[in-house]
Amino acid sequence: MVIAAPSSGSGKTTVATGLMAALRARGTRVSPHKVGPDYIDPGYHALATGRPGRNLDPWLVGEERIVPLFLHGAAGCDLAVVEGVMGLFDGKGDTGFASTAHVARLLDAPVVLVVDAARQSTSVAAVVHGFATFDPRVRVAGVVLNQIGSDRHEDLCRSALARTGVPVLGAIRRDDAVFTPSRHLGLVPAAERHADAVAAVGRLGDLIARSCDLPALMRLARTAPPLHGHPWEPGGELAERTAGRPVVAVAGGAAFTFGYAEHVELLRAAGAEVAVFDPLRDESLPEGTGGLVVGGGFPEVHAERLAANVRLMEQVAAFPGPIAAECGGLLYLCRSLDGVPMCGRLPATAAMTPRLALGYRDAVAGRASLLTREGEAYRGHEFHRTRVTAAGEPLLRWDGGGDGFGDALLTATYLHLHWAGAPVLAQRLVSSSRSPSLLR
Repeated sequence: MVIAAPSSGSGKTTVATGLMAALRARGTRVSPHKVGPDYIDPGYHALATGRPGRNLDPWLVGEERIVPLFLHGAAGCDLAVVEGVMGLFDGKGDTGFASTAHVARLLDAPVVLVVDAARQSTSVAAVVHGFATFDPRVRVAGVVLNQIGSDRHEDLCRSALARTGVPVLGAIRRDDAVFTPSRHLGLVPAAERHADAVAAVGRLGDLIARSCDLPALMRLARTAPPLHGHPWEPGGELAERTAGRPVVAVAGGAAFTFGYAEHVELLRAAGAEVAVFDPLRDESLPEGTGGLVVGGGFPEVHAERLAANVRLMEQVAAFPGPIAAECGGLLYLCRSLDGVPMCGRLPATAAMTPRLALGYRDAVAGRASLLTREGEAYRGHEFHRTRVTAAGEPLLRWDGGGDGFGDALLTATYLHLHWAGAPVLAQRLVSSSRSPSLLR
């Protein structure tokens, strides 16, 4: 089933994550998914289910891969919960492409609409009626009322919704104890507050268990018809597999939490041995590292601790093998971040700004680099509040902007790419990786 809402801030993450946790506590094997490019919510989904949180984004990977990626992630599970993004019909531009509704149609899945009822009662029926009838291809099959203030408030909402024919599957009371801290780019990632996050997910599970009709929700999920297609295979779109099992080190830990599960799967399918390291704690790269991936995250929050790990930064700066960096990884490779020394691998400085750069991008490579080839197009996503100052032409350009650095052994850009949409990127990285003896 798909958990959607009329708008952001209605309680989708509360309901989706709590539902995952509540069902898992009852012995259900739950497959967690998130519509869109978001990295943070899937971290909480993973805690709730014990499985990797996976994204479903038609813009990043193509419509044709949504069902295969879904089937790949849901293998061996009893039920899948898909958390939506923004409002149900909000996607790229005014077309609704890559919206929650778009993904629900591709999966032919029933939609549960989470409605914030805090400042309304009878009007919730008009909201639900509008969403249920706006697109007949989308089946809004249930409602969960959020922020209910009293028994009387709940009765008014339920009575009004009875006229719509859309059943109420839950009513959640206001609960100040259920709180997840936020900052400049949304929720604080689960990896940065693991013990607190585990406790928070447990509280969400308890909240949903006592507020929602779990048997009715499970029955609703079973109304989704069988999907036609085959599960995605990480090696299915790779032209070749690199021999020799080069070690590709992937940055992780609290500072670098942004990454799609399929990236590591593709690296392994391309022939790499993947070793995860934590730039906040590990003083050297994993033994035998022949390639390096530094994805996104929050290095700006952890800049002082990253800078204190001088030995590792010196290794990264002098690393002679291929490096792929995105967003937070780009910042880590700069000379400095808000005046704090970073690796210095790039001739650039980075700083926080009040401006949020957010949105899908149609990018074209102006020249070749480790991952890119001149003239190739890439669909990506930009999400940051920093600015990198550097001279020279950017590696990638898109309408209204561009950025990036690149050479034969480097691609570093703000743009987040989903490698399942372009598996050749993993292949290029692994085929450029070598054993340490060949890198000297």
